[in-house]
Amino acid sequence: MSTLRLKEKLQALQCHFTWDFEIRDKVDAFHILQTLAVRIEHTHYQNQPTFLAMQAYLCHLQGQYEDALQSLREAEEILQRDHPDNFSRQVLVIYGNYAWIYYHLTHYDLVELYLDKVSKICSALNSRSPYAALIPEIRAQKGWSLLAAGFRNGTEATKCFQMALREDEANEEYVAGLAITAYAAWTHSPCSVYWEAAKKKLGTIIHEQQQNYEAKVYLAKILKTSDRQQAETLLEDVVQNSLNPEVLRNAAKFFLPKFLEKSIAILQRAISLNPNYHLLHYDLGVCYKLQLEEAKSGRREILAAAIEAFKKALQKDPVSVFSKLALAEMYGENTPDYQEEIYLNLMSEMPSLSKKCQQAVYRHWGDFLFYKQKSVQEAAQMYKAGFVIPDKTQERQQLEKRLEEVAAAFQQSSQTTEAEAIHDFIQENERPWHRMKSTGRNNRAGDWRYRQNGGSFPFPGHTKASF
Repeated sequence: MSTLRLKEKLQALQCHFTWDFEIRDKVDAFHILQTLAVRIEHTHYQNQPTFLAMQAYLCHLQGQYEDALQSLREAEEILQRDHPDNFSRQVLVIYGNYAWIYYHLTHYDLVELYLDKVSKICSALNSRSPYAALIPEIRAQKGWSLLAAGFRNGTEATKCFQMALREDEANEEYVAGLAITAYAAWTHSPCSVYWEAAKKKLGTIIHEQQQNYEAKVYLAKILKTSDRQQAETLLEDVVQNSLNPEVLRNAAKFFLPKFLEKSIAILQRAISLNPNYHLLHYDLGVCYKLQLEEAKSGRREILAAAIEAFKKALQKDPVSVFSKLALAEMYGENTPDYQEEIYLNLMSEMPSLSKKCQQAVYRHWGDFLFYKQKSVQEAAQMYKAGFVIPDKTQERQQLEKRLEEVAAAFQQSSQTTEAEAIHDFIQENERPWHRMKSTGRNNRAGDWRYRQNGGSFPFPGHTKASF
């Protein structure tokens, strides 16, 4: 069979390789691998194979094909153990991932082997497609995978679980998945409809699953402003009994920024359970940073603790852009030159960063120039470079606020023309992704800087900082 024909069959599969997660644009694959490892170990549901199959897909993005195959083998073994009665329905996604990985390895005989396995199962299910069966099991696996890729996918994941429940309305795993997607949707679109749906669905889950600490944390966050007492009661149970470091991390964030000591204590307990999880160290550093902002004494000790926490986060996840940015800011308290060196170093990594990370780099460097160096014009260039990246994130919203501040600074110094130019720039780039769709233009991060400087960054030679 020709490779072209094989590719056509592969593209018809329902698996992680055909589902669009926007991994490269939205978030770093290595970051998701870190969080996914925690999910695999601590998931409350029988969905470990789904996360292992996604782990295989992410390993493929990293070029780690043997690790990818090992993840699929583990997933297959768990399915045989936990789902003996409907193994064939559950394993379709895993077989699809096998086929794709072997395609990338050019083992075409094995590609055909797994395509044949998928085809036989689909035929037995009387599926219209020989290589895809839209059954509840697959819809749910897609829903969990979308959530694992980021809560920004909450609305799309909701549709997956809703369709799964139409055919299997009593399935506890699907009901729980739908509840978590409601919370995920609310975190990115905080409206009353999502709030009510999340509150109701999570309450039902907790009533039926008393040890579902993940659901309890999410419900506590939903109730934070409307019923603080119930929220804290839920969290006390979580903090006392959960062994899931990600759940404890979310519990710690609930108490920010007012109860820093409590947040720090929860994070330290989570670190004792999983010292290799980089986000625990990062969040601990954030707590110390907040302490530093309020401290009138003991600042040296607090700063040292913050630096140590962010350094540990980087040791566990050397590619974490936000850890590097946080560490730069802390070093900048005493050594501004080193802070700028880290920003320069990050610029050399720009092509490999997600759009959100690119926006964050421009914002932090702009802040350094604006607030510390008082270089308003140079700060404006940084903020502009980040704002033209057509990705609707919180970072982009922050960049817009910074540009407004820059415009106000220009106005205050009677530079009316410059202030008006900033406002015009914001208007022109408010919804650039709409223009991109109509024109087909690919506006990559930094394109604005490239165009303004003949195709190269106008920065001095980069030096590699050691973190």
